[in-house]
Amino acid sequence: MSMESPYSSTFCSGRLKAIADPKRWAVITQLLEGPRNVGELNAILQIDLTLLSHHLKILRDEGFVVCVREGKNLSYRLAPDVALPPPGRGINMGCCCLELNENWTCNPSTKEES
Repeated sequence: MSMESPYSSTFCSGRLKAIADPKRWAVITQLLEGPRNVGELNAILQIDLTLLSHHLKILRDEGFVVCVREGKNLSYRLAPDVALPPPGRGINMGCCCLELNENWTCNPSTKEES
């Protein structure tokens, strides 16, 4: 993650760019529900594992998610201070907050072309 001020346009645009991809946003919304391992994310998102790994790396590099080894599995969760505190449903991007309304649902069923 960049060490720029969270109020600079470069920092904020980089964070927005990271979540602009529909599959990365789908990962974020899944992790709002709680930690998931790669297999669970793959079953929900139905994309190639190498592509999922690529998306997770981008989200890790930007500080949105953290990875924890649990035995042979890697579990992904939102980084500390990213999820809005209850009852909020959204993310703190460091430069602004994105809050989802109560009627919003994630539809990860659209397959992404590689």
